[in-house]
Amino acid sequence: MCGKGPQVGHKVSHSHILTKRRWLPNLQPVRVNVNGTVKRMRVCTTCLKSGRVTRAV
Repeated sequence: MCGKGPQVGHKVSHSHILTKRRWLPNLQPVRVNVNGTVKRMRVCTTCLKSGRVTRAV
């Protein structure tokens, strides 16, 4: 819904050696009502908690 995806950056060791790493968002597979039809989507938990998405029953 909100377009979240993995973010990239560096893992920094104590000696300041940089290695690449990824931060993954908390996406959950959910059945969602979209314009009256039910679709399966991967939605972030922030959108679920805020009510931006209506779950299908």
